[in-house]
Amino acid sequence: VDAGMMLGGEGLKPTRHGARVKFAGGGKTAVIDGPFTETKEVIGGYAIFEARDLAEAIRHTRRFLDVHGDEWDIECEVRQLDGPEFGCAGDSK
Repeated sequence: VDAGMMLGGEGLKPTRHGARVKFAGGGKTAVIDGPFTETKEVIGGYAIFEARDLAEAIRHTRRFLDVHGDEWDIECEVRQLDGPEFGCAGDSK
């Protein structure tokens, strides 16, 4: 954060405090209240970094994980934000 690379990030409450809104074609939506017992993997938080490329984003992610200490067992997925304002012109697949 002090270096200006981390733009934001927060932890998330457990799934029992949330809901999923599912969209199925034809404009139909369904709301599923948490907890999501069938879920094997849950996003517990997020961080947003500014990076020139994937390699730099991975370096920032390693630094981010290092500050959590040895008592944590964390896996981070590194992905670019999608949209033309982030340099993505129709390559979101």
